[in-house]
Amino acid sequence: MGNSDRKPGLIKRLWKWWRTPSRLALGTLLLIGFVGGIVFWGGFNTGMEKANTEEFCISCHEMRNTVYQEYMDSVHYNNRSGVRATCPDCHVPHEFVPKMIRKLKASKELYGKIFGVIDIQALLRLLAAEI
Repeated sequence: MGNSDRKPGLIKRLWKWWRTPSRLALGTLLLIGFVGGIVFWGGFNTGMEKANTEEFCISCHEMRNTVYQEYMDSVHYNNRSGVRATCPDCHVPHEFVPKMIRKLKASKELYGKIFGVIDIQALLRLLAAEI
């Protein structure tokens, strides 16, 4: 038997399929891109919603025993209307582009928190003196 009886390998068949664009290949690529975009956008929005909660702010910062206690005694937490102002209401921009810029800047703060570069207690004392 000669080499002409052999079927081309998987890589050669895939290369031929992708190299000569067909409607099936283009449709598959578009479908994968569309579904991937939906999954990415859903995950992105879910992550942004979680990162804009008071629970998230308290979990990342050393606030539970410091600023958070003051917050619970303030009018922002306890008031006659029962409406509470949470951290993102004042500390995170509401417009999309400024919010993304602030989130990128916060990633630097997260690095400082993880590697101990930022002294949170000293920073809180400094900010408390300004307020």
